[in-house]
Amino acid sequence: MVDAREKPHAILVSYPLQGHVNPSVHLAINLASRGFTITFINTHSIHHQITSTSATDGEGDIFSELRQSHGLDIRYATVSDGLPVGFDRSLHHDQFMAALLHVFSAHVEEAIEKIVRHSQPAVKCLIADTYFVWPGKLAKKFGLLYVSFWTEAALIFTLYYHMDLLRLNGHFGCIDTREDEINYIPGVESIEPKDLTSFLQEMDTTTVCHQIIHKAFMDAKTADFVLCNTVQELEHDTISALQQKIPFFAVGPVFPAGFTGTTVTTSLWAESDCSRWLDSKPHGSVLYVSFGSYAHVAKGDLIEIAKGLLLSKVDFIWALRPDIVSSDDQTPLPDGFMEETGDRGVIVPWCCQTQVLAHPAVGGS
Repeated sequence: MVDAREKPHAILVSYPLQGHVNPSVHLAINLASRGFTITFINTHSIHHQITSTSATDGEGDIFSELRQSHGLDIRYATVSDGLPVGFDRSLHHDQFMAALLHVFSAHVEEAIEKIVRHSQPAVKCLIADTYFVWPGKLAKKFGLLYVSFWTEAALIFTLYYHMDLLRLNGHFGCIDTREDEINYIPGVESIEPKDLTSFLQEMDTTTVCHQIIHKAFMDAKTADFVLCNTVQELEHDTISALQQKIPFFAVGPVFPAGFTGTTVTTSLWAESDCSRWLDSKPHGSVLYVSFGSYAHVAKGDLIEIAKGLLLSKVDFIWALRPDIVSSDDQTPLPDGFMEETGDRGVIVPWCCQTQVLAHPAVGGS
């Protein structure tokens, strides 16, 4: 048994979006299961959303049950992201991103200072989402090892990492962007411009999101380690090329053992139970449709997707957030869609994605 004073202690700061909170929580559990002390920092807003949609005590923390049942040393803190808890971050997306870019770091810095000053065992490491623009500076200030945590595929990381090459070759940030294939990114055989992420296809590269990506990857290049939630065997060439430049490690998937029944609640919306409907469907027959917690879809595009689902004649579950188009338009589906769908489709505001994808009736997503 390792003496508590000798246990490695890491502060882990999650990006305040659903697709980042989930793997960050899983990473915290995995590290704590291996003897780490983890102090997990969430925003007030994310904590409020999680506790408002679950039985979790809003005054407590999301790891309390796990600590009691498994004895893991995961501590919990929340900080402001610079905006009031009740602020509509979906409707006012750019203001939310601007707060993360310019304001959030001051609140995190204050929290880290308190944790470093008062915690035992002593904090040795700062683990922060790669999309943050400040971890390298704060880690240096407090004398901590800096670990950048990338929650997406290594391919996406290397495309952002090499934005300078894309710009130099005219595939990004140019008035007349080239349309020929991209075959000069180390570790990437070739990729069509239309397959780049949406941010790398946009003409206006001065948006707040572009500023975040640029500054975040400048900061990530100073990391002592980059942990990527991917599988080595699936992205071997890309990972090998990145490892020539930075200490980059595939650690995915970071789901803890028995992840479908985890005792940590992380959902930002109330989850609908689709299991009974799925139980009634043949093996591999259901299509799962979701655009995650962050993306927005133009109403015209959403209507075309709905028409495509009807024409496909495939059974489907569609996780359709109320704000997918806008918080001001919570009924974006075409008239008569639900009636025409009948029992062939289920539309829910949100669901437990891991449980749905693990069901044998689901054949694609």
